Amino acid sequence: MTPSAKILVVSDSLARGEREDLAGPALRARLESAGYLVGEVRAVPDGAAPVEEALRELCAGFAGLVVTTGGTGFSPRDETPEGTLAALEREAPGLAEAMRLVHPLGRLSRARAGTLGRALVLNLPGSPRGALECLEAVLDVVPHALDLLAGEDAPHPPETGGSTATSS
Repeated sequence: MTPSAKILVVSDSLARGEREDLAGPALRARLESAGYLVGEVRAVPDGAAPVEEALRELCAGFAGLVVTTGGTGFSPRDETPEGTLAALEREAPGLAEAMRLVHPLGRLSRARAGTLGRALVLNLPGSPRGALECLEAVLDVVPHALDLLAGEDAPHPPETGGSTATSS
């Protein structure tokens, strides 16, 4: 089955139509090249409440990957991690840590990762390059995570040091 993905772009200026989205199309292209069927791409203004509301809507009844781009830094309006944390049911700190390791500026990221229903949510930076680098850092394990979220028998992939034994 083809995995599904959605993209949430978090930006005041983009939500007001004052600038072109560069990260969203770059993420769509990369996800599609990795075999994902990208459905909705939505833009919301910065702030915890718009992010939380959009994530709850995007994840309702959805099984797949939801990536956000933007709002993970230190600017006063950068509240994507707070909105994400309010929506998540379970955090996946290893994914967020892996994404932070790809670039020295990653140490300044406040990004979150976790699950909401059967969706895996990843906060990515707002820059196209940073978003793609962070996505690449975890893209190899996302299919396994989605299988586990779907409740499928998911053997640990041998290429990640696992065996063919089913995960518990």
